[in-house]
Amino acid sequence: MKVAIVGVSGAVGQEFLKVLAERNFPMDELVIFGSARSAGKKYDFKGKSLTVKELKHGDDFKDIDIALTSAGASISKEYASTITKHGAIMIDNSSAFRYDDDVPLVVPEVNASDSRNRPRNIIANPNCSTIQMVVALKPIEDISKIKRVRVATYQAASGAGAQGIAELEQQVQDVANGKPVKVEKFQHQLAMNVIPHIDVFLDNDYTKEEMKMNWETKKIMHTSAEVSATCVRIPVARAHSEAIWVETENPVSVAEVTNAFENFEGLTVVDNPTKNEYPMPLFVSGKNDVYVGRIRKDVTDPNSITFWCVGDQIKKGAALNAVQIAEWLIENKEV
Repeated sequence: MKVAIVGVSGAVGQEFLKVLAERNFPMDELVIFGSARSAGKKYDFKGKSLTVKELKHGDDFKDIDIALTSAGASISKEYASTITKHGAIMIDNSSAFRYDDDVPLVVPEVNASDSRNRPRNIIANPNCSTIQMVVALKPIEDISKIKRVRVATYQAASGAGAQGIAELEQQVQDVANGKPVKVEKFQHQLAMNVIPHIDVFLDNDYTKEEMKMNWETKKIMHTSAEVSATCVRIPVARAHSEAIWVETENPVSVAEVTNAFENFEGLTVVDNPTKNEYPMPLFVSGKNDVYVGRIRKDVTDPNSITFWCVGDQIKKGAALNAVQIAEWLIENKEV
């Protein structure tokens, strides 16, 4: 088994290295690729030093079985045929192929078997905010069909990559020291602020980030349920939070939902309000699972349940989800 990482120097690329090592991923060789600027850099992997190869068109992927890519949509589109032409399976973390009918969009806990139907040998990783939400929606869907979802997200700076985290950290220091704040990665100062704007605005006045949660949920869960989202950037380094309202065809109880959450792979319940225990980014950062809490009936609708959901955007929202897809492919002899 020979695996490649494309975009190894980025935040998700670095997380790929950590996750593959943590999970002792079953492979014989790991090859890492980056831009011309990154080529020649060395990274440690399980005690060995790996050198970044420059991503080029050619036959560098001839013996690769699985390529984990996170170098941006334009790079993924340009190099997809180069990566897959000799049979490598490309698991892509960008937005390049998510809405293509011939590319499965996969969250293993929800629709792993969709990975079998990959005519282009490409599998897409969903958007980070969608991944953690559908992991929590699936056990509810298994109790009663979901009619609609309303969600407000509270998304960390990590959603904008390593540069987003760095900008937030610098802004916090500048605010504390009374210095002028520099704004580059976000639309406004993020330190001491929240920004109700992620990605570009569309004609319907929703942002693309908000509509991604609608489009992707339908594709992943094979549902016609509509999702209405408001996506907000908050001054937290890592791990996204979401307040979610779910309307089902039949009433579901808090006990039913809690039990379903507790017995669902990839979910951890932390829900003890009397002791002030509920999921928070501070404690979920670096964790594999999606965490849920504040589970309660919606007081406005007997057929609705509401809860709070937190997940590490770089881990489960990106690198871990892709690695779990790769693990499923191996376990099911798809590679």
